Amino acid sequence: MTYVVTDACIRCKYMDCVEVCPVDCFYEGENMLVINPSECIDCGVCEPECPAEAILPDTESGLEKWLEVNTSFSAQWPNITRKRDAPADADDWKGVADKYDTVFSPEPGQGD
Repeated sequence: MTYVVTDACIRCKYMDCVEVCPVDCFYEGENMLVINPSECIDCGVCEPECPAEAILPDTESGLEKWLEVNTSFSAQWPNITRKRDAPADADDWKGVADKYDTVFSPEPGQGD
């Protein structure tokens, strides 16, 4: 089992999760974070830290796409271990469904 970041993170990117991760397995895109599944130790401390409830265990049904997204982009984006401020409009995007096809950016973030 591993944890994955889902589309609930897109345009929210609160980053509370990165500070609690004991193995620094978060990677930053322009408008979302992902977890490297091969680095995740399944401790689960990140899940309750996410205000957008975007982090879920990959054992939940229907998350195959998100496991693939996390695997692919964690190999391309820079590592992030320190929390920064969320985007100014993060709360406006919290709870918006199906953001991947409309507002997801494959561009990397700044990382640490």
